Amino acid sequence: MPRYALRIEYHGLPFSGWQRQDNAPSVQAAIEAALAKFLREAPLVTGAGRTDSGVHARAQVAHVDLDREWDTYRLSQAINQHLRPKPIAITAAARVADDWHARFSALDRTYLYRILSRRSPAAIDDGLVWQVRQRMDEAAMQAGADRLLGQHDFTTFRSTACQAASPVKTLDRLDVRRVGDEVHLHVKARSFLHNQVRSFAGTLERVGAGAWRPEDVTTALEARDRTACGTVAPACGLYLMHVGYPEDPFATLTPGPTPTYRKRG
Repeated sequence: MPRYALRIEYHGLPFSGWQRQDNAPSVQAAIEAALAKFLREAPLVTGAGRTDSGVHARAQVAHVDLDREWDTYRLSQAINQHLRPKPIAITAAARVADDWHARFSALDRTYLYRILSRRSPAAIDDGLVWQVRQRMDEAAMQAGADRLLGQHDFTTFRSTACQAASPVKTLDRLDVRRVGDEVHLHVKARSFLHNQVRSFAGTLERVGAGAWRPEDVTTALEARDRTACGTVAPACGLYLMHVGYPEDPFATLTPGPTPTYRKRG
């Protein structure tokens, strides 16, 4: 059975997360249902990461085994046609090796967390950012973020419901950048604990607001105690931006056919 990689974008608000659940809508189940509408059976779709309820994705990656060869552009468009009007889009599809795995072949994941720092409400980006009313000190936030880089026991920044075998992870990147009225956190690691990025965001918000000093982040980390964490930031500001692989399965894709427009008159 040929295997295909899918690059997926979605607005997380209407979904209980990526993973299929019995009594709640999920992104995985929506894509499987779309496939079932034009295939003889519903194949299993396997994702690179299990984003939580309300979390968005710019470039989630998944794989699926199909019963015949497909033109990759036509495959992505067929899925998109049957996903409407759900806020999910297949932005690329690629044929991959039969042993390629969206989750286990991945080298790293990169997330973005958006904090809107202003008093006036978010008219356009409501549900897409975490809004705080006070001005953030991004330099102080970066000083706190630097204390989290490298390999640590991240028990403090781990949900009590986390099912990972170990709280030890290696954080490769945690950059804090101001973009207009927003503060963006760019976070990269091979894998993450449950709620780890949102816990980082909530803790660094405390530093940016002046309620914590940067060195308080070290104190919280070394406590290895969930109660030492700052507020867990809401899901609405979090985006899965990139999943890295030894070779990008979508790197050699060419765009689909250019639409032609008939001249009126």
